[in-house]
Amino acid sequence: MQSIPIATACTIYHKFFCEINLDTYDPYLVAMSSLYLAGKVEEQHLRTRDIINVSNRYFHPGGEPLELDSRFWALRDSIVQCELLVLRVLRFQVSFQHPHKYLLHYLISLKNWLNRYSWQRTPISVTAWALLRDSYHGGLCLRFRAQHIAVAVLHLALQAYGVEVPAEAEAEKPWWQIYTMDTEIP
Repeated sequence: MQSIPIATACTIYHKFFCEINLDTYDPYLVAMSSLYLAGKVEEQHLRTRDIINVSNRYFHPGGEPLELDSRFWALRDSIVQCELLVLRVLRFQVSFQHPHKYLLHYLISLKNWLNRYSWQRTPISVTAWALLRDSYHGGLCLRFRAQHIAVAVLHLALQAYGVEVPAEAEAEKPWWQIYTMDTEIP
């Protein structure tokens, strides 16, 4: 899957378990259903068989793919039923604004600000994208606006490599407030 459907699946999963107690439903079934639903929402459809086979491979690394028997069909039906449950719990609000487009815009403009050699020498963009992907492991996507997450991962990537934005010391306000006016870093 591409980044946006995975981000949507993670957001659906986290949002579902904000509404429902984690012990109430099988988190792995909800995860499979979230992937299936995210594929539909972001128009990168996945077959339930593929989701089941990947999940089966995860739980049984050396095992064979599931046969098309009663166990497979029961799991498939569970994924579809769980998808409907997730939709009802989230009140069919499964379209989200993700920080990916903001981060792309911020990286392009920051690349134009920075010294070309400084940009080529450090993997700022790769690190920022990795940090963004990792941010979906937790509930950050629910607690903060997409623009704020994009600025935060970019700021962290710059700090990790000790790269400073030119003329930041002389500027009236920090560079990240050019992108998001309502952002403050303590």
